[in-house]
Amino acid sequence: MPPEPALAPTQPERGPDVYSRLRSAILTLDLLPGEKLSERALEGMLGTSRTPIREALLRLEGEGLIRRQGRSLRVTSLELAEVLEAFEYREHIEGAVAHLACQHATPDDLARIQAVLDAGQQGADTAAWFEIGSDFHIMLARLSRNRFLVRAVTDILTRIERARWIMCSLPSARDEAHDEHSQILRLIAQKRADEAAEALKLHARGLRDILSEALSQHSRAGLRARGVDVIDRA
Repeated sequence: MPPEPALAPTQPERGPDVYSRLRSAILTLDLLPGEKLSERALEGMLGTSRTPIREALLRLEGEGLIRRQGRSLRVTSLELAEVLEAFEYREHIEGAVAHLACQHATPDDLARIQAVLDAGQQGADTAAWFEIGSDFHIMLARLSRNRFLVRAVTDILTRIERARWIMCSLPSARDEAHDEHSQILRLIAQKRADEAAEALKLHARGLRDILSEALSQHSRAGLRARGVDVIDRA
């Protein structure tokens, strides 16, 4: 039996549910970059009224996942330059996170995060592991006790999440990410702030390099053949 479409109707949904489902469909490429969105079509697919759909679309537009072209709405194109710039920004933000986490994190805080990472090694599917990777960086940001850094990390993850989804199917990626995340936690537990910041930077650069390889010219052609709007603009 074929899998159920990501946006198949089930029952009338509340605003937050509509937002969550649309956001997930964009980030996991069920709604492709560059795809035109119709409120009427979404109304039918979600089995809900236009009011929560419009509220969800406004939120997604504010996050940069949807863009307006005149009266029409489209899923934002996958712009490689923007993704790479987000990785550069991430290095600076997470460096600050590492230093503050070393000041504020407790052993219990770090143990809870490690437990989440370890759970991802126990048969979690790709989608669950993908969420664990995002959760790790947000939980780490919260250890900084700085709300602005938490918001910055959350925004960065949103900007690169579609690119991360493209990469997340690589067979070795899960074990490598688990080992790198665990090492970062150990360095924070030992209050080795500079080394923790460097480990986070190297972790991000590793993902960036994987991304560059995954979106090589050959791969970009393959994505475009699937209808993915990929912009190479520098």
